[in-house]
Amino acid sequence: METRAPYVLIGTFVLAAILAVFGFVYWLNNTGGIGPRTNYHVQFQGPVPGLLVGAGVLFNGIRVGEVTELGLAPDNPRFVNATISVAAATPVRADTKVGLDFQGLTGVPVVTLEGGMIVARSGAKSDAKSDAKSGEPLTLIAEAGAGRSMTQAARDALRKVDTVLEDNSGPLKDTIANLKTFSDGLARNTGKIDGILAGLEKMTGGGAPAQKVTYDLRTPKNLGPAGKTLSASLAIPEPTAVAMLQTQRMLFSPVGDNPGFADFLWADSIPKLVQARLIDSFENYDIAHAPLRTTDLGQADYQLLIDIRRFRIATDGEAKVEIGLSARIVDKNGKVIASRLVETSENLDKVEPAASVAAFDAAFARIAKELIGWTVQAV
Repeated sequence: METRAPYVLIGTFVLAAILAVFGFVYWLNNTGGIGPRTNYHVQFQGPVPGLLVGAGVLFNGIRVGEVTELGLAPDNPRFVNATISVAAATPVRADTKVGLDFQGLTGVPVVTLEGGMIVARSGAKSDAKSDAKSGEPLTLIAEAGAGRSMTQAARDALRKVDTVLEDNSGPLKDTIANLKTFSDGLARNTGKIDGILAGLEKMTGGGAPAQKVTYDLRTPKNLGPAGKTLSASLAIPEPTAVAMLQTQRMLFSPVGDNPGFADFLWADSIPKLVQARLIDSFENYDIAHAPLRTTDLGQADYQLLIDIRRFRIATDGEAKVEIGLSARIVDKNGKVIASRLVETSENLDKVEPAASVAAFDAAFARIAKELIGWTVQAV
């Protein structure tokens, strides 16, 4: 049996497709972005490198149309005529500024429209068609040099610089010759200039800064036999201290000017110096079970927490060295196992760096011995 083709169904489908295409074109023309258009003539008073038919037209940076025609002006070969088609709602005025801009890395040219007079009168026309002759598009004149690219502008600037150099070649040669004469004179009198500068430095107190002298805190060695050792791992973090103690300078009480210590420096900041020498003292007592820094040991069974309260030279009354520490032993859960306040002082016959450091060594030796004995009994 011969199959009958559904001609009616096929015809209906084709008719519907044609209507859909026409409907899409109608929508695109009226509501899809094309809409009513207005044409304007644009005259460029110079070259427009790279401008092509189809290039964009921007009004205040917003794309409103494209270039539809390009050609040379028949009455002036230096001018270029263009026709642009923009959305009818674009507020183009007779005094709207026209230019050429180059966008992106490739420098694609676009026509730019900017500004124009503001119509404040109610009911006045807001487009430029009222300024044109009936039936003829308005002509907009681009600014002179609107088509110059950055490359062309750079070439023009270099050409001007070259002209200036060429016009002043004689004075420039004389100036260079004078500079050479001056530099030769300086070279011949270098010794005299050095002497003058040295004299000025002496007069003004300048010159190389004084060399700083670094002093270290001595670790006590004679701590007695290790009768009792640490039975668990112990860590000694960096001691805490007020900001005034975070220094390498010698501290005095009361605070005053001590010229003999102007170049004095401890080997490290006071908290770090106390931590290092305290660990060294434990090692001298029993190196096999000596504590380490928290960063080296990790999670220890106990920690010896030190807070530095005093580390200074007291000059009110009899001069003496003062060291004061508060110590706490805490377990890994943060529970305080034992706490103690350790203070000592050492008299000074003369307040000067060497004698002061020796007094600090003696005072620290007593504190280290006391802390070691107390710690091994508690841990």
